[in-house]
Amino acid sequence: MRMRWLWILPLAVAATIVWLSAQSHYPLGLQLPPPLDKFAHASVFGALALVLDLALRLNRPGLPMYRRHLLVFVAVSCFGATDEWHQLFVPGRSCELGDWVADSLGGGLGLLAGSAQLLVTRRLGALSWLRGAPRRFDSAKDLILVADPHWNSELTGLEEATARLPRADWLFLGDVFDVWVGLPGMETESQRVFLDWVDRRRAAGRWVGLWMGNREYFLDRHAGRFDLMGEGLGGRLEGEALTWEHGDLINTEDRQYRLWNFVSRSGLLWLAFRLMPSGTARKVSAWMERKLRTTNVTYKLTFPREAFRGAAQSHPGTTFLTGHFHTHEVEANGIALPWAHEGRFMVWRNGKVETL
Repeated sequence: MRMRWLWILPLAVAATIVWLSAQSHYPLGLQLPPPLDKFAHASVFGALALVLDLALRLNRPGLPMYRRHLLVFVAVSCFGATDEWHQLFVPGRSCELGDWVADSLGGGLGLLAGSAQLLVTRRLGALSWLRGAPRRFDSAKDLILVADPHWNSELTGLEEATARLPRADWLFLGDVFDVWVGLPGMETESQRVFLDWVDRRRAAGRWVGLWMGNREYFLDRHAGRFDLMGEGLGGRLEGEALTWEHGDLINTEDRQYRLWNFVSRSGLLWLAFRLMPSGTARKVSAWMERKLRTTNVTYKLTFPREAFRGAAQSHPGTTFLTGHFHTHEVEANGIALPWAHEGRFMVWRNGKVETL
Protein backbone atom coordinates (compact mmCIF):
# COMPACT_ATOMS: atom_id res chain seq x y z
CA MET A 1 0.00 0.00 0.00
CA ARG A 2 2.86 2.41 0.73
CA MET A 3 4.02 2.16 -2.88
CA ARG A 4 0.72 3.59 -4.05
CA TRP A 5 1.61 6.88 -2.38
CA LEU A 6 4.36 7.29 -4.97
CA TRP A 7 1.67 8.37 -7.42
CA ILE A 8 1.51 11.63 -5.43
CA LEU A 9 5.00 12.56 -6.70
CA PRO A 10 4.24 12.70 -10.44
CA LEU A 11 0.88 14.32 -9.72
CA ALA A 12 2.62 16.98 -7.64
CA VAL A 13 5.15 17.66 -10.41
CA ALA A 14 2.36 17.84 -12.99
CA ALA A 15 0.37 20.23 -10.80
CA THR A 16 3.47 22.41 -10.42
CA ILE A 17 3.85 22.55 -14.21
CA VAL A 18 0.22 23.60 -14.61
CA TRP A 19 0.63 26.31 -11.97
CA LEU A 20 3.81 27.64 -13.56
CA SER A 21 2.08 27.69 -16.93
CA ALA A 22 -0.79 29.68 -15.46
CA GLN A 23 1.81 32.19 -14.22
CA SER A 24 3.18 32.48 -17.77
CA HIS A 25 5.57 29.62 -16.92
CA TYR A 26 7.62 31.27 -14.17
CA PRO A 27 6.48 32.85 -10.87
CA LEU A 28 6.83 36.58 -10.05
CA GLY A 29 6.97 37.40 -13.75
CA LEU A 30 10.47 35.94 -14.12
CA GLN A 31 11.53 35.44 -17.73
CA LEU A 32 14.41 33.15 -18.64
CA PRO A 33 16.33 33.90 -21.84
CA PRO A 34 17.06 31.18 -24.40
CA PRO A 35 18.47 28.59 -24.01
CA LEU A 36 17.89 28.65 -20.24
CA ASP A 37 14.14 28.58 -20.73
CA LYS A 38 14.43 25.36 -22.78
CA PHE A 39 16.73 23.88 -20.15
CA ALA A 40 14.14 24.69 -17.48
CA HIS A 41 11.42 22.98 -19.53
CA ALA A 42 13.56 19.87 -20.07
CA SER A 43 14.55 19.68 -16.40
CA VAL A 44 11.00 19.88 -15.06
CA PHE A 45 9.61 17.35 -17.55
CA GLY A 46 12.61 15.10 -16.96
CA ALA A 47 11.78 15.08 -13.26
CA LEU A 48 8.16 14.28 -14.11
CA ALA A 49 9.23 11.31 -16.29
CA LEU A 50 11.63 10.06 -13.62
CA VAL A 51 9.11 9.95 -10.80
CA LEU A 52 6.32 8.66 -13.06
CA ASP A 53 8.57 5.79 -14.19
CA LEU A 54 9.41 4.96 -10.57
CA ALA A 55 5.77 4.99 -9.52
CA LEU A 56 4.76 2.81 -12.47
CA ARG A 57 7.58 0.33 -11.85
CA LEU A 58 6.75 -0.16 -8.18
CA ASN A 59 2.99 -0.36 -8.68
CA ARG A 60 3.00 -2.43 -11.89
CA PRO A 61 5.82 -4.98 -11.44
CA GLY A 62 4.57 -7.07 -14.36
CA LEU A 63 5.23 -4.31 -16.91
CA PRO A 64 8.45 -4.74 -18.95
CA MET A 65 10.80 -1.79 -19.13
CA TYR A 66 10.18 -1.06 -22.79
CA ARG A 67 6.41 -0.79 -22.32
CA ARG A 68 6.82 1.29 -19.17
CA HIS A 69 9.19 3.72 -20.88
CA LEU A 70 6.94 4.05 -23.91
CA LEU A 71 3.92 4.78 -21.71
CA VAL A 72 5.81 7.37 -19.67
CA PHE A 73 7.34 9.08 -22.70
CA VAL A 74 4.00 9.32 -24.51
CA ALA A 75 2.27 10.59 -21.36
CA VAL A 76 4.94 13.24 -20.69
CA SER A 77 5.09 14.32 -24.33
CA CYS A 78 1.29 14.64 -24.56
CA PHE A 79 1.20 16.54 -21.30
CA GLY A 80 3.82 18.90 -22.68
CA ALA A 81 1.69 19.42 -25.80
CA THR A 82 -1.40 20.26 -23.75
CA ASP A 83 0.70 22.59 -21.61
CA GLU A 84 1.66 24.52 -24.74
CA TRP A 85 -1.84 24.34 -26.23
CA HIS A 86 -3.44 25.99 -23.22
CA GLN A 87 -1.11 28.97 -23.65
CA LEU A 88 -3.50 30.04 -26.42
CA PHE A 89 -5.93 31.03 -23.66
CA VAL A 90 -3.37 33.10 -21.75
CA PRO A 91 -3.36 36.75 -22.87
CA GLY A 92 -0.15 37.68 -24.63
CA ARG A 93 1.08 34.05 -24.93
CA SER A 94 1.28 31.65 -27.86
CA CYS A 95 2.22 28.02 -28.43
CA GLU A 96 5.93 27.42 -28.84
CA LEU A 97 7.04 24.30 -30.67
CA GLY A 98 10.52 24.62 -29.14
CA ASP A 99 9.11 24.37 -25.64
CA TRP A 100 7.24 21.17 -26.52
CA VAL A 101 10.39 19.68 -28.06
CA ALA A 102 12.28 20.55 -24.87
CA ASP A 103 9.50 18.96 -22.79
CA SER A 104 9.67 15.71 -24.80
CA LEU A 105 13.46 15.66 -24.84
CA GLY A 106 13.53 16.21 -21.10
CA GLY A 107 11.15 13.30 -20.60
CA GLY A 108 13.42 11.02 -22.59
CA LEU A 109 16.50 12.19 -20.71
CA GLY A 110 14.72 11.63 -17.40
CA LEU A 111 14.07 8.01 -18.37
CA LEU A 112 17.72 7.58 -19.36
CA ALA A 113 18.87 9.04 -16.06
CA GLY A 114 16.68 6.60 -14.15
CA SER A 115 18.18 3.70 -16.11
CA ALA A 116 21.86 4.68 -15.89
CA GLN A 117 22.51 2.32 -12.97
CA LEU A 118 21.61 -0.64 -15.20
CA LEU A 119 25.01 -0.24 -16.86
CA VAL A 120 27.16 -0.64 -13.76
CA THR A 121 25.36 -2.20 -10.78
CA ARG A 122 23.32 -5.20 -9.65
CA ARG A 123 20.43 -2.92 -8.67
CA LEU A 124 18.31 -4.01 -11.61
CA GLY A 125 14.78 -3.39 -10.42
CA ALA A 126 14.16 -1.05 -13.37
CA LEU A 127 14.84 -3.92 -15.76
CA SER A 128 13.27 -6.81 -13.86
CA TRP A 129 9.64 -7.89 -14.10
CA LEU A 130 7.51 -10.99 -13.67
CA ARG A 131 3.96 -12.11 -14.32
CA GLY A 132 2.06 -15.14 -13.19
CA ALA A 133 2.26 -17.48 -10.22
CA PRO A 134 5.67 -18.08 -8.57
CA ARG A 135 4.18 -21.10 -6.83
CA ARG A 136 3.76 -24.61 -8.20
CA PHE A 137 0.57 -26.59 -7.73
CA ASP A 138 2.52 -29.44 -6.12
CA SER A 139 6.06 -28.69 -4.94
CA ALA A 140 6.72 -32.42 -4.49
CA LYS A 141 6.74 -32.96 -8.24
CA ASP A 142 9.94 -33.08 -10.25
CA LEU A 143 10.83 -29.75 -11.87
CA ILE A 144 12.78 -30.16 -15.10
CA LEU A 145 15.33 -27.38 -15.60
CA VAL A 146 16.32 -26.38 -19.13
CA ALA A 147 19.06 -23.76 -19.56
CA ASP A 148 20.21 -22.39 -22.92
CA PRO A 149 19.06 -25.07 -25.37
CA HIS A 150 19.56 -22.55 -28.22
CA TRP A 151 17.11 -24.49 -30.35
CA ASN A 152 16.79 -23.68 -34.02
CA SER A 153 14.64 -26.00 -36.09
CA GLU A 154 14.79 -29.06 -33.80
CA LEU A 155 13.63 -29.02 -30.16
CA THR A 156 16.34 -31.46 -29.10
CA GLY A 157 15.48 -33.54 -26.06
CA LEU A 158 12.08 -31.95 -25.36
CA GLU A 159 9.79 -34.81 -26.36
CA GLU A 160 12.14 -37.43 -24.91
CA ALA A 161 12.17 -35.74 -21.49
CA THR A 162 8.40 -35.24 -21.65
CA ALA A 163 7.86 -38.96 -22.29
CA ARG A 164 10.33 -39.91 -19.56
CA LEU A 165 8.77 -37.70 -16.85
CA PRO A 166 5.22 -36.99 -18.03
CA ARG A 167 4.09 -35.66 -14.62
CA ALA A 168 6.98 -33.24 -14.17
CA ASP A 169 6.78 -29.44 -14.16
CA TRP A 170 9.13 -27.35 -16.30
CA LEU A 171 11.30 -24.25 -15.88
CA PHE A 172 13.18 -22.74 -18.82
CA LEU A 173 16.02 -20.43 -17.78
CA GLY A 174 16.39 -18.47 -21.00
CA ASP A 175 18.02 -18.63 -24.44
CA VAL A 176 15.45 -21.18 -25.51
CA PHE A 177 16.17 -20.38 -29.19
CA ASP A 178 19.13 -18.79 -30.96
CA VAL A 179 17.02 -15.62 -31.11
CA TRP A 180 13.35 -15.26 -30.19
CA VAL A 181 11.67 -11.95 -30.97
CA GLY A 182 8.07 -12.12 -29.82
CA LEU A 183 6.56 -9.76 -32.39
CA PRO A 184 3.96 -10.75 -35.00
CA GLY A 185 5.59 -11.92 -38.21
CA MET A 186 8.98 -12.56 -36.60
CA GLU A 187 8.43 -15.88 -34.84
CA THR A 188 9.52 -19.12 -36.47
CA GLU A 189 7.67 -22.38 -36.96
CA SER A 190 9.74 -24.10 -34.26
CA GLN A 191 8.84 -21.34 -31.79
CA ARG A 192 5.16 -21.87 -32.56
CA VAL A 193 5.63 -25.62 -32.07
CA PHE A 194 7.22 -24.93 -28.68
CA LEU A 195 4.32 -22.70 -27.62
CA ASP A 196 1.88 -25.45 -28.66
CA TRP A 197 3.85 -27.86 -26.47
CA VAL A 198 3.55 -25.40 -23.56
CA ASP A 199 -0.21 -25.23 -24.11
CA ARG A 200 -0.48 -29.02 -24.01
CA ARG A 201 1.62 -29.30 -20.85
CA ARG A 202 -0.48 -26.74 -19.05
CA ALA A 203 -3.71 -28.32 -20.26
CA ALA A 204 -2.42 -31.55 -18.68
CA GLY A 205 -2.04 -29.74 -15.33
CA ARG A 206 1.71 -29.17 -15.44
CA TRP A 207 3.36 -25.94 -14.26
CA VAL A 208 5.55 -24.29 -16.94
CA GLY A 209 7.73 -21.23 -16.34
CA LEU A 210 9.97 -19.21 -18.65
CA TRP A 211 12.64 -16.79 -17.42
CA MET A 212 13.91 -14.73 -20.32
CA GLY A 213 17.59 -14.67 -21.26
CA ASN A 214 19.72 -12.47 -23.45
CA ARG A 215 18.33 -14.00 -26.64
CA GLU A 216 14.63 -13.40 -25.91
CA TYR A 217 13.03 -10.08 -26.79
CA PHE A 218 9.53 -8.69 -26.25
CA LEU A 219 7.93 -12.01 -25.27
CA ASP A 220 5.55 -10.55 -22.72
CA ARG A 221 2.63 -10.91 -25.12
CA HIS A 222 2.97 -14.68 -24.50
CA ALA A 223 3.02 -14.33 -20.70
CA GLY A 224 -0.50 -15.71 -20.38
CA ARG A 225 0.59 -18.98 -22.00
CA PHE A 226 3.00 -19.70 -19.12
CA ASP A 227 2.36 -20.08 -15.41
CA LEU A 228 5.27 -17.71 -14.79
CA MET A 229 7.27 -15.44 -17.05
CA GLY A 230 9.92 -12.96 -15.99
CA GLU A 231 13.16 -11.19 -16.81
CA GLY A 232 16.17 -9.80 -14.98
CA LEU A 233 16.47 -10.62 -11.27
CA GLY A 234 13.91 -12.01 -8.85
CA GLY A 235 13.14 -15.52 -10.08
CA ARG A 236 11.84 -17.65 -7.21
CA LEU A 237 9.31 -20.27 -6.17
CA GLU A 238 7.24 -19.60 -3.08
CA GLY A 239 7.43 -22.41 -0.56
CA GLU A 240 10.60 -23.81 -2.17
CA ALA A 241 14.21 -22.87 -1.50
CA LEU A 242 14.86 -22.13 -5.17
CA THR A 243 15.87 -18.80 -6.73
CA TRP A 244 17.30 -17.97 -10.13
CA GLU A 245 18.14 -15.54 -12.90
CA HIS A 246 19.42 -16.14 -16.41
CA GLY A 247 23.00 -15.14 -15.55
CA ASP A 248 23.85 -12.58 -18.22
CA LEU A 249 23.69 -9.71 -15.72
CA ILE A 250 25.96 -11.20 -13.07
CA ASN A 251 29.21 -9.77 -14.40
CA THR A 252 29.02 -6.02 -13.72
CA GLU A 253 32.40 -5.52 -15.44
CA ASP A 254 30.98 -6.36 -18.86
CA ARG A 255 29.84 -2.82 -19.63
CA GLN A 256 29.61 -3.40 -23.37
CA TYR A 257 27.02 -6.12 -22.85
CA ARG A 258 25.17 -4.07 -20.24
CA LEU A 259 24.77 -1.25 -22.77
CA TRP A 260 23.60 -3.64 -25.47
CA ASN A 261 21.15 -5.27 -23.07
CA PHE A 262 19.61 -1.89 -22.24
CA VAL A 263 19.36 -0.75 -25.86
CA SER A 264 18.01 -4.07 -27.13
CA ARG A 265 15.19 -4.03 -24.57
CA SER A 266 14.24 -0.41 -25.06
CA GLY A 267 11.01 1.01 -26.33
CA LEU A 268 12.95 2.60 -29.19
CA LEU A 269 14.05 -0.79 -30.58
CA TRP A 270 10.55 -2.23 -30.08
CA LEU A 271 9.12 0.69 -32.07
CA ALA A 272 11.73 0.23 -34.81
CA PHE A 273 10.87 -3.48 -35.14
CA ARG A 274 7.14 -2.69 -35.27
CA LEU A 275 7.67 -0.20 -38.07
CA MET A 276 9.90 -2.49 -40.17
CA PRO A 277 8.45 -4.76 -42.86
CA SER A 278 8.41 -8.31 -41.49
CA GLY A 279 11.06 -9.48 -43.99
CA THR A 280 13.45 -6.72 -42.96
CA ALA A 281 12.78 -7.39 -39.27
CA ARG A 282 13.66 -11.07 -39.72
CA LYS A 283 16.94 -10.13 -41.46
CA VAL A 284 17.79 -7.78 -38.59
CA SER A 285 16.98 -10.57 -36.14
CA ALA A 286 19.34 -12.94 -37.98
CA TRP A 287 22.06 -10.28 -37.92
CA MET A 288 21.55 -9.87 -34.17
CA GLU A 289 21.99 -13.62 -33.71
CA ARG A 290 25.29 -13.58 -35.62
CA LYS A 291 26.57 -10.62 -33.61
CA LEU A 292 25.62 -12.26 -30.33
CA ARG A 293 27.77 -15.26 -31.25
CA THR A 294 30.94 -13.28 -31.87
CA THR A 295 30.92 -10.25 -29.52
CA ASN A 296 32.62 -10.01 -26.13
CA VAL A 297 34.41 -13.34 -26.54
CA THR A 298 36.78 -12.62 -23.63
CA TYR A 299 33.93 -12.33 -21.12
CA LYS A 300 32.09 -15.31 -22.59
CA LEU A 301 35.08 -17.65 -22.25
CA THR A 302 35.79 -16.75 -18.61
CA PHE A 303 33.41 -17.83 -15.88
CA PRO A 304 32.98 -14.85 -13.47
CA ARG A 305 33.50 -16.94 -10.37
CA GLU A 306 33.67 -14.19 -7.76
CA ALA A 307 30.70 -12.30 -9.18
CA PHE A 308 28.71 -15.53 -9.39
CA ARG A 309 29.52 -16.42 -5.80
CA GLY A 310 28.44 -12.95 -4.65
CA ALA A 311 25.15 -13.21 -6.55
CA ALA A 312 24.46 -16.65 -5.05
CA GLN A 313 25.25 -15.53 -1.50
CA SER A 314 22.76 -12.68 -1.85
CA HIS A 315 20.08 -15.42 -1.77
CA PRO A 316 20.92 -17.19 1.52
CA GLY A 317 18.99 -20.30 2.41
CA THR A 318 18.18 -21.12 -1.21
CA THR A 319 19.69 -22.94 -4.15
CA PHE A 320 20.52 -20.21 -6.67
CA LEU A 321 20.45 -21.18 -10.36
CA THR A 322 21.59 -19.59 -13.59
CA GLY A 323 22.08 -20.66 -17.16
CA HIS A 324 23.96 -18.50 -19.65
CA PHE A 325 27.51 -19.71 -19.01
CA HIS A 326 27.19 -23.05 -20.87
CA THR A 327 29.23 -24.75 -18.18
CA HIS A 328 28.30 -26.70 -15.07
CA GLU A 329 29.74 -24.81 -12.09
CA VAL A 330 29.02 -24.86 -8.35
CA GLU A 331 29.96 -21.94 -6.10
CA ALA A 332 28.63 -21.57 -2.53
CA ASN A 333 24.85 -22.06 -2.81
CA GLY A 334 24.89 -21.30 -6.54
CA ILE A 335 24.75 -23.67 -9.51
CA ALA A 336 25.37 -22.67 -13.11
CA LEU A 337 23.44 -25.22 -15.15
CA PRO A 338 25.05 -26.99 -18.10
CA TRP A 339 24.32 -26.17 -21.71
CA ALA A 340 21.13 -27.96 -22.77
CA HIS A 341 21.81 -27.74 -26.51
CA GLU A 342 22.22 -31.52 -26.83
CA GLY A 343 19.29 -32.28 -24.55
CA ARG A 344 21.24 -32.18 -21.29
CA PHE A 345 18.50 -31.22 -18.86
CA MET A 346 18.61 -31.10 -15.06
CA VAL A 347 15.87 -31.68 -12.48
CA TRP A 348 14.97 -30.09 -9.12
CA ARG A 349 13.97 -33.02 -6.94
CA ASN A 350 13.61 -33.21 -3.14
CA GLY A 351 15.42 -29.91 -2.68
CA LYS A 352 18.41 -30.86 -4.85
CA VAL A 353 19.52 -30.34 -8.44
CA GLU A 354 20.28 -33.59 -10.25
CA THR A 355 21.10 -34.66 -13.77
CA LEU A 356 18.04 -35.87 -15.63
